Amino acid sequence: MSDISEQQRLAFEAAAFRRLRDHLRERADVQNIDLMNLAGFCRNCLSNWYREAAEADGVAIGKDEAREIVYGMPYEEWREKHQREASAEDLKAFEANRPQH
Repeated sequence: MSDISEQQRLAFEAAAFRRLRDHLRERADVQNIDLMNLAGFCRNCLSNWYREAAEADGVAIGKDEAREIVYGMPYEEWREKHQREASAEDLKAFEANRPQH
C-alpha cells in the first residue's frame, strides 16, 4: 500500500463511509432485506457499527440517533416512506442465510 499517514487512512475510511451512507440514502428502493440477503448487512447494521464505534471511544449514541445518521431521517419516517413488505421469497432467503448465533 502507498505510504500514507494514519490520519490520511482515517480520513479515507471516513470518506468511504460517507459515500456508502449517501449511496444507501439515495437508493431507498433497495430494501434492507435485499441488502441482508445479498451482502449480509443492511442500514441497521451500519448504524449499529457506528454506535458501537462511538461507544468504544466513550461517546454514548442511542440506537435512534445512530439510525438517523445512516438513514438521513428518523427511522420510522424512512420506514413509512420507503419500506415495502418483504416477500415470502425474501423472508425464506433471509432465514436460510441468517447467521446462527
